[in-house]
Amino acid sequence: MNIIIYDEHAVWADLLPITFTRPVGAIRLGIDTIAEKWQALLPGEYSWKAAESYLDELFPTGICDDDTLYVSGCVVPDAGLASRVADLGRGEALVDARGRVVAHRGCDYSVRVESYTEVTAVEQLYDIFMFNAAQIAADFSRFTAGRVSQPLSDTNTVIGDQSLIFVEDGARVEGAFLNTSHGPIYIGRDAEVMEGSMLRGPIALCEHATVNMGTKIYPGTTIGPYCKVGGEINNVVFQGYSNKAHDGFLGNAVIGEWCNIGAGSVASNLKNDYTPIRLWNYPTRRFARTSLQFCGLIMGDHSKAGINTMFNTATVLGVGVNVHGAGFPRNFVESFSEGSTSGFTRVPEKKFFDIAERMMSRRGRALTPADRRMLTTLYAGN
Repeated sequence: MNIIIYDEHAVWADLLPITFTRPVGAIRLGIDTIAEKWQALLPGEYSWKAAESYLDELFPTGICDDDTLYVSGCVVPDAGLASRVADLGRGEALVDARGRVVAHRGCDYSVRVESYTEVTAVEQLYDIFMFNAAQIAADFSRFTAGRVSQPLSDTNTVIGDQSLIFVEDGARVEGAFLNTSHGPIYIGRDAEVMEGSMLRGPIALCEHATVNMGTKIYPGTTIGPYCKVGGEINNVVFQGYSNKAHDGFLGNAVIGEWCNIGAGSVASNLKNDYTPIRLWNYPTRRFARTSLQFCGLIMGDHSKAGINTMFNTATVLGVGVNVHGAGFPRNFVESFSEGSTSGFTRVPEKKFFDIAERMMSRRGRALTPADRRMLTTLYAGN
């Protein structure tokens, strides 16, 4: 089956800056990405239809014909939904109770098949961390079905049901406190949890991720591939390859790839007056009202924060931002900016690429020519 994961442009825009560098379906939620959930539940030959053409080289579009199945990249599938989508005939579309087109077969469709099943869709930045706990639990069941965990060392203390801890091959967990009373704990291949760490599920630690000594991780947290974390973390989704390796608090947050948060940095997730937060919205170029009381840092790919950086509630940093110095920077910082409370200036393009290459080399990775072309276009447009 030929399957294309497509962006709804309005949703993609509302999810900036995380989607500046990826389609919506490439967002990590739970253990894997939305697209990987579709691929696991609905086998086929997958390709993309990104919201903006500058993403096409990294996320190429496949061939469309009358039998091609289109699925919305913001819709998070489960087994029941995937089955309903697989049953679509040519020219049919599956529509949820709100009227959203979840999927359609063929480039054009004339028949709308209504589904009153509750559909989970990532439409706002805060949906990523708000949906994350439930998705970790769902992914845990899918990832571990019919499999046996690697043995857990007796140096660890388990609170709750140990069957809700799954340790992949090559992972190392020693001297940690693991609490499954509120949800499962998934520890990915070649990941490490160092001694003295405290983890309360649901938590997902992806492949090659590291939890440093004495780290406190609360429910609803995903530590993406190759991330290194420390300090206190509560309901945070790290997309991958990013560091918050030292003390400091981070909560109700979304951190992109190739980010670094310096030692002692803290990010507020609650206003002192307990009023609902306002969050920067790229399409309207203004702070939008929300009903949220808790919302922390939103950090686009390749952004950095120096030691002891302090972030106000619901701060949004674009792509390639470098924040340093004392005091609270403003609640929104444009992509490719560097500075502090005294002001921000444009990061020179060469400097941005030099920093990116140095950080990526520490993980044995390098910018591909396609990466460079995508980031160069993004730099020119921001």
